[in-house]
Amino acid sequence: MSQDHSGKQETMTDARLPRRDWFLLPMTGLLTIGLLAGSTELTARRVFTFTKTEAEDCMVLTDPSTGTRGIPGCDCWEKKGESQLVEYRFNSSGYRADSDFGAKPPGTYRIVMVGSSYAFGMRVPMNEALATLLPAELSKQTGHKVELFDEAMAGMGGGPHSVALRFNDALAAKPDMILWMLTPWDIQQGAAMMPAKGQVPLVGGSFISRAWSRVRKAVTASSSKDAIDEILSYTRTATLLRHYLYQSQSLYLNSSLGAAALGPQALVAEPSAEYESQLRDCDTNAAEIEARASAAGVPLVAVLVPNRAQAAMISIGTWPNGYDPFQLGRSLRAIVVGHGGIYIDILPDFRTVPDPERYYYAVDGHLDPGGNALVSQMVAKALISGAVAALHPSPNP
Repeated sequence: MSQDHSGKQETMTDARLPRRDWFLLPMTGLLTIGLLAGSTELTARRVFTFTKTEAEDCMVLTDPSTGTRGIPGCDCWEKKGESQLVEYRFNSSGYRADSDFGAKPPGTYRIVMVGSSYAFGMRVPMNEALATLLPAELSKQTGHKVELFDEAMAGMGGGPHSVALRFNDALAAKPDMILWMLTPWDIQQGAAMMPAKGQVPLVGGSFISRAWSRVRKAVTASSSKDAIDEILSYTRTATLLRHYLYQSQSLYLNSSLGAAALGPQALVAEPSAEYESQLRDCDTNAAEIEARASAAGVPLVAVLVPNRAQAAMISIGTWPNGYDPFQLGRSLRAIVVGHGGIYIDILPDFRTVPDPERYYYAVDGHLDPGGNALVSQMVAKALISGAVAALHPSPNP
């Protein structure tokens, strides 16, 4: 018995898409994706804005004899993504300050602070930076008049080698104490004097030159995934996603511990041979710095300020096998004390701070205004708790 297939064939023929739909439908999908991505990028650019000027416009970045240093009398503004609009004003000595460094008033305890971007107050206004908050906190708690000259420098100018090169400036201020603020970044970059060749800034240079540099980095990536990550990393959409995803402590730590660029070597229990070499470089520079401070009769006090991932790990109290957020602090204590300096430890204080990573910019990683206030209180507490005899509280503060 035969079956009539003509009706079924006619239905199948009618169900076939016109040739133009095979082109229009994918194009419509791609256009929709493009519109969504474009609108997201535009929204992110309105929220996370970047100024054309930046702090580095007021710095000399190419002098190997000093490392990065400030341009005397320079004044520039900067806003980078998560931060607010910040002014960087450099005095006649080339350091970030609203006024020139003058003679010490009678009865004043003077601190000169050296270090890198945390001490410099990167991404925060001067009145909310450590250099302003710490002397005020010490004066309040001790009853003594305390002033602080901030000779820290952002970038390569704040590493141990650069601090050693410019240490005469610190001694020339006739301080009663030199406060060396260290960070995990300083150890990894301690011997570097200038930005790496081919480093692509977020701003500066022509649009074509920046775009071409990014394309070259993507093309030379080791895999297609790395190439895509390289391209996407320069979009504001990536900044927006990271900013909100990194509010999650677990997501942020998983990302940080898996990204070599964020410096997990500072958090591991057994550092690599390369990191051990970087610690030895720090030891060499510390020996020179402390010998010159001792010869001048000036006590040198060092403190390690944790990075965002390190602070979060300490607060949680548990971390994966192979990691130890206190290991770097122990290494630096041995280095500083071994050369006759004073080491104050604020890392344990982060145990009692819930979610301390919220005091850092989530993507940028620098301390935000709240983080500067938090660290200034911790450092002040450590300094007046017996580390420096001259800063014992007055009987009538």
